[in-house]
Amino acid sequence: MITTAKAAELVKKFGGSEKNTGSVEVQVALLTERIKNLTPHFEKNKKDHSGMRGLMKMIGQRRSLLKHLSATDEARYNKLIAELGLRK
Repeated sequence: MITTAKAAELVKKFGGSEKNTGSVEVQVALLTERIKNLTPHFEKNKKDHSGMRGLMKMIGQRRSLLKHLSATDEARYNKLIAELGLRK
């Protein structure tokens, strides 16, 4: 689970200010942090299929946000995936 302090730190880093929570960069960063926190649980609990469905929904949401960002602004997209360490 992501703490409020960690979420605020990510919002400030990727949004520019603590009020800019709706930007695509902030949403992708928060989803990435949640996915990183959940991944060890699913490595340990392979039969948690309902939880895995939620993880797959988060991954799909992040993928669609990244697709939108790459279509609108390629430079911001490249900067974001480099900072988050995502493949592509």
